[in-house]
Amino acid sequence: MAHQKKRPGLADPSRLAPFEKDNGELVVIIETPKGSRNKYAYDLEERIFELKKVLPAGMAFPYDFGFAPCTEGGDGDPLDVLVLMDEPAFPGCKLKCRVVGLIEGEQVGKTVKERNDRVVAIESANHSYARVKHIDDLGKQFERELEEFFVNYHRLSGMSYKILALKGPKAGLRAVKNARTKAR
Repeated sequence: MAHQKKRPGLADPSRLAPFEKDNGELVVIIETPKGSRNKYAYDLEERIFELKKVLPAGMAFPYDFGFAPCTEGGDGDPLDVLVLMDEPAFPGCKLKCRVVGLIEGEQVGKTVKERNDRVVAIESANHSYARVKHIDDLGKQFERELEEFFVNYHRLSGMSYKILALKGPKAGLRAVKNARTKAR
C-alpha cells in the first residue's frame, strides 16, 4: 500500500475573509436555514456546527441566518447576517451576498443589556430579491414580521428584544468593517 499524503481537515469558516477579493461581496456562512425549527451555531473551539435549540411547533426561522467570518459583533459572537434568497441554504454553506441594510437591535436579559445588530444581505445569485437595493425596499410589513420573530425568539430565552432602527447598505457595510476591526 502506497503511503498516502495526509490531507488537512475542513477549513475553519470563521477565519475566511469577510469580503470576496474579486468583487467585494460579503461572505456569509449559514448557521440556520430558512424554515428550520432547529437553531444551529458554529462552535469556534470545536470547529463544528452544533444544535443550540429547537423552536416550538409553529415557529421557524423566516430567513437564512449566518455570520460574517473574521468579525465580532456587539454580543461577542461573529456578526450576525440575515440573508434573503430564493431557497434555503444549509449549515456551513458559504454564500456571496450584497449588503442592503442593518437592523440595529437591543436585547435585554436578566442582568445584561447588549446590542445585537444584524446585517441584512441578499444572496447574489437569487431571483426573488434581485430588485432589492436598500432595506426600505422590503417595506414596513417586513419590519413588523421580523420584529415579531425576534421578540418571540428572545422571549424563549427569557430575554426581550426591540429593533432600534433599520438603516441602509452603507450602515451595514460600516458595521461589518467595524466588527472586522474588533476581531483582529
